[in-house]
Amino acid sequence: MSKALVECITNFSEGRREAVVAEIVGAITAVKGIVLLDYSSDGDHNRSVVTYVGPPDAVEEAAFRSIAKAAELIDLDKHQGEHPRIGATDVVPFVPISGVSMADCVAMAQRVGQRVGDELNIPVYLYEEAATRPERVNLAKIRKGEYEGLKAEIGSNPAREPDYGPSKVGKAGATVIGARQPLVAYNVYLTTADISIAKQIATAVRASSGGLAYVKALGMLVEGRAQVSMNLVNFRKTPVFRVVEMIRREAARYGVGVHSSELIGLIPQEAMIDSAAWYLQLDGFQADQVLENRIQSAQAAEQSESGVDTTFMEAVASGDPTPGGGSAAAHTAALAAALVAMVARVTLGKAKYADVEPEMKTTLAQAEILRAELTAAIEQDATAFEAVIAAFKLPKASDADQAARSQAIQDATLHAAEVPLEVAHKVVKVIDLAALVVAKGNLNAISDGASGAALARAALTSASYNVRINLASLKDAANAQTLLDELQTLEKRAAELEADIQSALKDRADLAIP
Repeated sequence: MSKALVECITNFSEGRREAVVAEIVGAITAVKGIVLLDYSSDGDHNRSVVTYVGPPDAVEEAAFRSIAKAAELIDLDKHQGEHPRIGATDVVPFVPISGVSMADCVAMAQRVGQRVGDELNIPVYLYEEAATRPERVNLAKIRKGEYEGLKAEIGSNPAREPDYGPSKVGKAGATVIGARQPLVAYNVYLTTADISIAKQIATAVRASSGGLAYVKALGMLVEGRAQVSMNLVNFRKTPVFRVVEMIRREAARYGVGVHSSELIGLIPQEAMIDSAAWYLQLDGFQADQVLENRIQSAQAAEQSESGVDTTFMEAVASGDPTPGGGSAAAHTAALAAALVAMVARVTLGKAKYADVEPEMKTTLAQAEILRAELTAAIEQDATAFEAVIAAFKLPKASDADQAARSQAIQDATLHAAEVPLEVAHKVVKVIDLAALVVAKGNLNAISDGASGAALARAALTSASYNVRINLASLKDAANAQTLLDELQTLEKRAAELEADIQSALKDRADLAIP
């Protein structure tokens, strides 16, 4: 039986105050079983989006706690931003991932909605699959007029009657909660700068104007190229390949073609496999015919027996050049961040440490964000080095080929230095957090905090080796020196923090490393 997993992509009306967002993220990650997948803030929109996954009960609890925390910290009467919103926690969609049905997610939305209305006194509107009225399926219709419009009409306009909670709004506004299929944010660039063509194609494609079901689309100009920007809200009923082919046909009417496309954020593997099978005309294709799927199934079975996931270690130990030292640095740093998060968690809720609870909440949120970012950097480093290898394989038959190859090598090498340098920046942040939990966290876990710092220090050393070896190959000596200076500053700061940690270990637990 599949492990029950639900994804939640919560949108908060705050993207400028980092400390506030960190507290909200901390409320989410403090729930056992929650894995933070992604987190981003936009100052212009004044909005943050936090994506996490976990068992249904854990996701429900994390969603509720984050709504409560946002209501405490965000005042919609003072909020301004470009993005439409009606609440401090604006929208909370539950998405079934595995072992969970859409009906299960609808029930989750109903339970959380009722709890938010009853306990937090916040009006709640159910949308998408959980909608109780046809006009509330579409989020845009619920948000019409935004917070200010809702505030003026709720209580007097029957159409604004919430599904749960009071018929009035406070400073936290209202919250929209629902259940939906995984959304694919997908953009197609055309071989033209004529935005009118993109707009006409968007009109033909989107569901609201008679196009494909489950497709929302706009035509716009992005960096000098016409783009059809889309949200595919149900890739199973309207698959990605069908959307692409309709755009291709519509574009041909105007004498243009598809230049390229891009994904914004994450896409389910199923959507990619479906597209590949369709284009290759693989009738009767089964997902377990994909080599990686079969390997993952075997590894999952092995892991369930041993209790240890050795996938990454096996990849490092293979004969392939990637993942290598840079990826190992990111992996080690992510483990260090996990230890810091653990110490923060075992400190929270203890009366003895009540005076440092606010610091521990912020530390926990920051550690979880760093853990997610460093985990992503494992693949980023491998990809960067693979680009270097690819550049060296470029043709060099002519002078033009050689010049292009040389430039490609330099560009790829610079990026291969920048990725571990960014890891180094994050590692020092982890060491800083480790110093805090060693100095103020639960004394029973002080050695765990110190272990996290030691792992982070090793990760910094490993990352620095990868930065330096790539900088040595750069022809732009001035740029190389700038990056090297940046690295040395980080190393100096890490050494200072390490001294602080040693001092705290001695003072608090009479532990000292000779």
